[in-house]
Amino acid sequence: MVLGGARSGKSSHAESLTIAHPSPWAYIATAQACDEEMRERIALHRSRRGEGWVTVDAPLDLVGAIEALPDHQSVLIDCLTLWLTNHMLAEHDVEAECRQLADVLSRPRGPWFVVSNEVGLGIVPDNALARRFRDAAGRLNQQVAAVADNVLMMVAGLPLKVK
Repeated sequence: MVLGGARSGKSSHAESLTIAHPSPWAYIATAQACDEEMRERIALHRSRRGEGWVTVDAPLDLVGAIEALPDHQSVLIDCLTLWLTNHMLAEHDVEAECRQLADVLSRPRGPWFVVSNEVGLGIVPDNALARRFRDAAGRLNQQVAAVADNVLMMVAGLPLKVK
């Protein structure tokens, strides 16, 4: 698991960890290109990845995307907080979705790398939705960190080993 704040280097570091394993590598993307700025972010991420990557878009059905992968597949999931946002905005049962995801991640069939944002280090948000998101993201990160073999926290592009 690779955690960090915005622009901490978490995605590029997770990519480097993934490509240390034999290709092909699966990149499970949870982002949705709802506006031009997000389309540009997605294009930037895609441009960093060369040959050997297979992209699977899973803005909501992350569990299904993971379960559909072949055994021994190297996988990068980027990112959990966008996936969580998608479920919250769709008004799904977030707690149930998170439990299912933590369960499937507890049974890796190959080298899996998961990226998530650490959002609990700032001020208390001023609105209820943002507070619910911050709390749900914190709980999700705890669930995934509990089943992860290793947890890194990215700070200014530098990985700090947490677990």
